[in-house]
Amino acid sequence: MQWGSPLIAVAVTFLVGAAAFAAMGEPPLAALHALFVAPLSDLNGVAELLLKASPLCLIALGLAVGFRSNIWDIGAEGQMYIGGLGLTWAVLALDAHLPGILMIPLAMIGAAVFGALWAFIPGYLQAKRGSHVVVTTIMFNFIAANVMNWLILKLIPEGQQNPASRVFADSAALPLLNKALPFLGDAPLNISFLLAIVALVIYGVVVWRSSWGYQLRATGLNAHAAHYAGVKISRTIIVTMLVSGALAGLGAVNSVMGSTHYLSLNFPAGAGFVGIAIALMGRQHPVGIFLSSVLFGALIQGGFDLSLEKPNIPQETFIFIQGLIILFCGAMENFYAPAILKLINVTRSTKEA
Repeated sequence: MQWGSPLIAVAVTFLVGAAAFAAMGEPPLAALHALFVAPLSDLNGVAELLLKASPLCLIALGLAVGFRSNIWDIGAEGQMYIGGLGLTWAVLALDAHLPGILMIPLAMIGAAVFGALWAFIPGYLQAKRGSHVVVTTIMFNFIAANVMNWLILKLIPEGQQNPASRVFADSAALPLLNKALPFLGDAPLNISFLLAIVALVIYGVVVWRSSWGYQLRATGLNAHAAHYAGVKISRTIIVTMLVSGALAGLGAVNSVMGSTHYLSLNFPAGAGFVGIAIALMGRQHPVGIFLSSVLFGALIQGGFDLSLEKPNIPQETFIFIQGLIILFCGAMENFYAPAILKLINVTRSTKEA
């Protein structure tokens, strides 16, 4: 049942997406192939989608930590924004003086710290003042966007019209994995992918093999029972939000240091909200989150390629597909979940008989 619902959500999404493509006047199977299969057809395409999946994976992991404790952090977009600001300040101050082996870890720390601090305020408000974290984190997304609009003006180099910081020095560029893995050729995959893999492993160990992870899951299952068992709910909420914000902040590392190499407006591009779908679809499990991140990475890459191949299909189509996955995997899960459970029970009864 745990994995049945996401698979059904993807299957139903394929059907609805195929109907939408047919309505646009394009062959549904060819469009679905270009959207989901073509990005996996060659090594460069796989590397490209893994590059896009890496920040989504980090964001989804942060959100999954909160979902495990029934804390619905909807502010990953803003936390990623502020995380990008933190790493940019570190880079602009130090990239001319430090080698990459020191500059890159410091920038990552800056991203994690700024993201965590931005998430701390809604966490504190819920833990100490009872403010609902869904409302506060949504509002903090707008605050983060406006803070960035104001601060980016102070970072624009003299004579430049583009609302962006100066280009980072080479010491702040994320190393490509093809340096150590020549078979990748010219693939653009960088060490942010390794960062995501390490985060997945740490998440799995901490959530299921540590006392804090037990407290986290106990709080999510029944906060009152966890409180009577000795779990400090307020502290759990605040620490959970700090971890969630730090991982969302790290999601900015690839976007800023691995892609553009400068801070620009709107660089999250909705990644914080896509992370919600990935965490839900992956069932807050590290393997599920990784596979869901790869699926959405392929969806983003395939959506771009599809818009080039099929002029009748706009590039924003992948956003429509994302919305379908969120709808069928989250909002409508209870619509078909009872039927799945009934089928499972009937199958078990037949085998026992």
